[in-house]
This record gives sequence, C-alpha cells and structure tokens, in this order.
Amino acid sequence: MTDEFRRRARNFLLLDIETVAAFNSYDKLPERMQKLWDKKAASLKRGDDTLTNAEYFYDRGAIYSEFGKIVCIAFGGFYWNDADEIAFKVSSFSGDDEVVLLNQFKALIEKYPADQLILCAHNGREFDFPFLCRRMLIHCIEIPKALQITGKKPWEILHQDTMDLWKFGDYKSYTSLDLLAAVFDIPGSKIEMSGDQVTRVYWEENDLAKISRYCREDVVVLAQLYLRLHCFPTVKAENIVRIE
Repeated sequence: MTDEFRRRARNFLLLDIETVAAFNSYDKLPERMQKLWDKKAASLKRGDDTLTNAEYFYDRGAIYSEFGKIVCIAFGGFYWNDADEIAFKVSSFSGDDEVVLLNQFKALIEKYPADQLILCAHNGREFDFPFLCRRMLIHCIEIPKALQITGKKPWEILHQDTMDLWKFGDYKSYTSLDLLAAVFDIPGSKIEMSGDQVTRVYWEENDLAKISRYCREDVVVLAQLYLRLHCFPTVKAENIVRIE
C-alpha cells in the first residue's frame, strides 16, 4: 500500500446505483412517453419481436435515464483501523422519492473538496455518473461541482472507472463487475439477486431493503476489485463495515 494511495483515500468514494423502470408498467407511461419509448424500443430490438414494447419497457427501461429512476445509491470508503490494517466502510441511501435520494447524495459529496474528490464506479463514466447528473437535471437539482465535467480537460477529471482500468483503451466489449470478481477470485455480490431483477424486486416485491443490500455488496466487490487492479492486498472480511 503506497503513501500516495493512503493520501488519496481520504477523498476517495466508491459508489454504485440501482435503477428501475420509472413506472410499474408501460401503460402507466404518459402517452407522449409511450410513443417515444416505442421509437426507442424499435431501434434497440432491431427486428427482434420476442418481447412486446410494453414487456421491453419493464425489462430495459431502468437503464435509460429518460425512462428510469434511481432507488438506491450505495457508497463506501477506505480507511486504516487501529491495527493499521486497511478497512472499508459501506452504506447506502434508498427510497421511493428520487428527489430526496439525490439530495442526500448531493449533500454527501459536497462534504468533500470538489477539486480533490475521486468518485469510482464500475462503468461509471457511461452509466452511474451521467445517470445521476441527468436525473438531477430532470428534478432541477444543481449538479455538484465534483460531477460537473463539461468543458474539463481529461486530466482535470478525477473520476475512476474500474471497467476503464481493465480495458486499457480497448472499447470493443463490456466486462461486468461480476466477471472481473470471478477472474480475480473476489467473492461476488449476486447472492440474493442480480442486477436484471431490480425492477421486479422493487415493483412486485416492494423490497427496497433487499435492493439496498445488493447495492452495498456491489460496492464491496468494487472496492476489492479496485485494490486488485492496483496489485494491493484486498480488505479482510472482518475489516469490512456495513451500515444499513
């Protein structure tokens, strides 16, 4: 563990978000949005009529910020315990009211110096970070400076993305967090559920607690992966603190 990593760890926040289709059925979408989803679905399905547009909305709506919403944001950070061993603490915000959720997250990251905060997520550059910003704009929530990247030079953006770290500039394919966890022999997070079940668990089971546990475990996996990608030892199980 380098002194540089210890120094940066003070302003290093790892995160993951869980999103769901904004409505529990296609029929609940406003008519204007239904027509726009139909156009999007047609371009995405490319002739595959296995699912109807309504079924496709329930299946895929969560991954598009125009048709989905955030129901959980999990976050965590490294620290060193009294025995000078690396430790990790993870917690989460969750709820049905996305405005409250986003404001909680905004207040959290604004506690850090905006020019020093390093946010890290898996595929964060293409999903988590833009999804958060777009949903904030939709709700007229001022985007925190740490998330404002428009006009910045690449070296001025401090965000980290474990998928980018693994790609080494290769943009041909997506590599999941679960796959990398398996490659590096890190315990996975897919114990109670998987990411493609979040919309169903939210709308049909009404189980935000389950989603939150899953989201927090994803952040634990993310943290261990980040360490392995830098050839650092992972956090011992007994040094991981989970706050519900």
